[in-house]
Amino acid sequence: MNKWIKLASKITLHPLYLLIACIGILTANFWSVLFITIIIFCHELGHAIAATSFNWRINKITLLPFGGVVDLDEHGNRPILEEFIVTISGPIQHVTLFVIAKFLFEMNFIPENLYSLFIGYNVSILCFNLLPIWPLDGGKFMNQLFSLIFPFVKAHLYSLYSSFLFLSIATVLTLVIQPINITIWACLLFLYISLWIEWKNRHFVAIRFLMERFYGNEQYIQKIKSISLTKETKLFQVFSNFHKGYKYNVVFNVDKRNQQMLDENELLHAYFTEKKATYSLEELIS
Repeated sequence: MNKWIKLASKITLHPLYLLIACIGILTANFWSVLFITIIIFCHELGHAIAATSFNWRINKITLLPFGGVVDLDEHGNRPILEEFIVTISGPIQHVTLFVIAKFLFEMNFIPENLYSLFIGYNVSILCFNLLPIWPLDGGKFMNQLFSLIFPFVKAHLYSLYSSFLFLSIATVLTLVIQPINITIWACLLFLYISLWIEWKNRHFVAIRFLMERFYGNEQYIQKIKSISLTKETKLFQVFSNFHKGYKYNVVFNVDKRNQQMLDENELLHAYFTEKKATYSLEELIS
């Protein structure tokens, strides 16, 4: 029970959200503000409840004018299945809301105009969140798919590249179809800023991924895997081969008769404690 009370205490309203909500109410858009708030809140609560169920560390839940953010203190070492469940738990709430709204409408608790307004917002917000653009849910699904195929660093980069491609397409379509829709442009601006920040911090994302492994968060490691590299490979280059969910042994040949192996713990210790990021594998054992 305590963790659910703690979760509720982490819900905050962004000042910009409060401003937009006040403007909406003052301009006779009370129902729009109320419906959007309910939809966004339930969506983010779905993510938060799923994350809490898996004992993920949640910093805060913030409601924004165009969506919400669940700020997690997790850095890529959770199982992909857990990530998928946490991600999809947001969109699933839209189905739940549709069923509830349909029931209330059929029971004549809400008039048709409000029902149509709610369904319109519900579908629009769901479709927006499923766009394959980081940090939307669709972008996270795309990252999880890439993570099944590529190492962590490449999966993250490919997610950002793909997100920028889809965001560019969305921008062109907006110019052609809805060139004066301020709401859409505001959402696109938010996505561009979010992508730029994620791109700017991409190296820190990789470092946090490694730090979490270094400081003992290994309960989610599913398999041990060996990779063969050349003795000239730099330590910082080694980590670009690491997939999530695996613990690594790195094998390399010093010469034809001398094969060496360094395990992940030794490599991480050399990187973080001994500051040997630019050392080659051969230099690490000399």
